[in-house]
Amino acid sequence: MKKVWDYLRGHPLSVLLVALPLAFVAKAGAWGDLWVFILSAVGVIPMAGYIGEATEALAERTGPRIGGLLNATLGNAAELIITLVAIQAGYLELVKASITGSIIGNLLLVMGAAMVLGGIKNGVQKFDRRQANNYAVLMTLSILALVVPSFFSHSIGPDHSPRVEALSLGVAAVMILLYALGLFYSFKAQNSPVTHEPAEEAIHAKGWPLWQALVVLALSTLGVVVLSELLVGAVEHVTEGLGLSEFFLGIILIPIVGNVAEHLVAVQVALRNKMELSVEIALSSSLQVALFVAPVLVFISLAMGNPLTLIFNPFELVALGAGVLVAALVSNDGESNWIEGVSLLAVYLILGIAFFLLPVGM
Repeated sequence: MKKVWDYLRGHPLSVLLVALPLAFVAKAGAWGDLWVFILSAVGVIPMAGYIGEATEALAERTGPRIGGLLNATLGNAAELIITLVAIQAGYLELVKASITGSIIGNLLLVMGAAMVLGGIKNGVQKFDRRQANNYAVLMTLSILALVVPSFFSHSIGPDHSPRVEALSLGVAAVMILLYALGLFYSFKAQNSPVTHEPAEEAIHAKGWPLWQALVVLALSTLGVVVLSELLVGAVEHVTEGLGLSEFFLGIILIPIVGNVAEHLVAVQVALRNKMELSVEIALSSSLQVALFVAPVLVFISLAMGNPLTLIFNPFELVALGAGVLVAALVSNDGESNWIEGVSLLAVYLILGIAFFLLPVGM
């Protein structure tokens, strides 16, 4: 019993695993789509955490450079699975909203929470200003790549026309190329904007044998796939029943559910006065979504017969621009304090209120 208690103290999110069987019970027992949605969303949280731990365990055995590559490739696995299931179900607007939500969530919510808690405990915290500026430049270019199709598409043709789809595919190809070059650069340099090396403070699975890491990765990925099917299947009834827009679920809830474990790591290392790693986790995760997840979804959705275009609505564009601008200004001096973190959280809260009040048909 003591071993179980010790494990739960070190892995508090594991308690949420009880939501996995309950989600199936809710589905089979006709508890209602709201319970199915809630329990599925809660069940994804520990599964995403186990994917992250298994990835960290594999990274620990492969060395820092390959480890950074693994983190870059599998860091957003849970969210990628959820969005693929949503694409298959035809929820393309929800998918685009989740892309926006992941980027602003990392830039505003995660970095803001890390700066607030880290600043309260440790006072003014410092990080590499030059590296932060590199992130800011690449993040700005990434957002520009997402914004260009949205502006030009109106003059090129109607939505989902061949020319607009060609524009999205072309932009996605360039973004993946930039991401691949960033990964190549990571093999030559110690730090790369699109990867972050696993830190000892962030590794909960230290000492796992290779077979255990692979088994946990496989089982947790399967769990996310199954729970994603239940979650996405309940979206329509939940939005109708609660009066929430599909857009709000995509931009706020799904990114948080899919990335809670990584978000907690960023906050934990900030509390340990490792602000440089915390900022690195938040910014590199945003870059991975913009340069890897979004363009990959464009190509996969085309293969699935439900093409996704990089055409974002004005609300998403405003949120992306605000997130990048505020995050760049806050990190420009290489120092952080709790009031700067509060500013980031305030912007996220303002955007969240606005998204919540958007009409359901949005």
